[in-house]
Amino acid sequence: MHLNVILGVTGTLLMLFSLTLLMPILVAVIYAENTVPTFSMAFAITLGVGFVLWWLKRDGVELRSREGFLVTVLAYLGLGLFGALPLAPLLGSSITENFTDAAFESFSGITTTGATVLTGLDALPRSILFYRAQLQWLGGMGIIVLAVAILPMLGIGGMQLYRAETPGPVKDTKLKPRITETAKSLWYIYLGITVACATSYCVAGMDVFDAICHAFSTVAIGGFSTHDASLGFFDNAAIEGVAIFFMVLAGINFSLHFGVFQQRRLTPYFRDIEVRLYLVILVVVALGAAWILSAYPEASTRPIRDALFQAVSIATTTGFTTANFSTWPSVIPFLLLFAAFAGGCAGSTAGGIKIYRVLLIFRQGLREMRRLVHPNGIFHIKMGHQLVSDRVVDAVWGFFAVYLMFFVGLLCALLAISDLDFVSAFSAIGACLNNLGPGLGDVALSYQALSASSKWLLVIAMLLGRLEIFTLLVLLTPDYWRS
Repeated sequence: MHLNVILGVTGTLLMLFSLTLLMPILVAVIYAENTVPTFSMAFAITLGVGFVLWWLKRDGVELRSREGFLVTVLAYLGLGLFGALPLAPLLGSSITENFTDAAFESFSGITTTGATVLTGLDALPRSILFYRAQLQWLGGMGIIVLAVAILPMLGIGGMQLYRAETPGPVKDTKLKPRITETAKSLWYIYLGITVACATSYCVAGMDVFDAICHAFSTVAIGGFSTHDASLGFFDNAAIEGVAIFFMVLAGINFSLHFGVFQQRRLTPYFRDIEVRLYLVILVVVALGAAWILSAYPEASTRPIRDALFQAVSIATTTGFTTANFSTWPSVIPFLLLFAAFAGGCAGSTAGGIKIYRVLLIFRQGLREMRRLVHPNGIFHIKMGHQLVSDRVVDAVWGFFAVYLMFFVGLLCALLAISDLDFVSAFSAIGACLNNLGPGLGDVALSYQALSASSKWLLVIAMLLGRLEIFTLLVLLTPDYWRS
């Protein structure tokens, strides 16, 4: 284990991250806000620590695949902790009351969870609001993928990092032969969709600042807003329509976006069985919520519009709101929350288990039933026209089993250390583990009232969800640390 190389790569990522702190400084200067010293000190500290770690790197030593897991975890831990500096009181910020709240907000942003401890967003400095949205945008595709496109130019290989961080069950698929070209392609597509989203928001009625911030959160499927009422602040059907379109788009595998861009046609979307199931789930959840909501006119005067928006927002794990869906009648809140457990497609910025895994688990269940009827039969699982190996099926079942164990364990721990009721605790763990954000009950609007220990527990859930459990779990095995 080459720890000096690992620390060096982590330091490089911190230095790159420090450069992003210059953007909030620019916003603070434009709007004449007093947050410039806070962001400047955070920039200096992050850059300095990153430089020291980078200096420790030993030339000529390759980063091995197994070390990519540790770099990925350290990167998210480092970005989350150093990302909390501009929000923490220790640098003079009055945004949060303590470092725990600042760290919670930072980790929520970098993991694209969207859970918040802040209130009074409408009165916060614009530089802070921009910074929160920027954190989500950077975390959306993964700061590691961005680094993969840059680190090779600094003499550091990137394939190991790409395999460890890229979301979804299939991590070895390359869009182009060179990993740097792959990472660049993904980021060009990501940037292009973000620009298109921001432009569409402007056309729909947002000002430029709100459009940029909400585009960052929408494409990253994060959910941070510049207003306490989220997108409900605008009460604009066109804005909600733009949000729905780009939330759906961001929940699709970015490899498919690349294919569509190359072929200049939409065929790859329609041929992909995961995308088809993803869209079907969104439609079914939206129709079900609208049907139930229409029976309770006192709950909403526009059931179809509200149900459609919230179904897409929650099912894709974005977390934008136009209404407090946690107070909606009947089973709607739980219907939306359970839809978030499935999440979006593999290779997207969405959280959750991923549609690919859900489909494989379902088909494996069907295969087992057929085996009961025909014990000597040989049955294969296909995704489209492609056979799925038993190794992949076993991996999916393994992930699902570990996911359930961690969910139950975290839920029991939260109930033990907090005074939350079961519904609030269940939704809090589900929202953080699936990188959703808003929950039900006491955590429907904010997580501010939770104890410090509860917040750190939820931070762990956010990291587990973002890193899809195994990336973090592998570090706890003795075999990993053996040379």
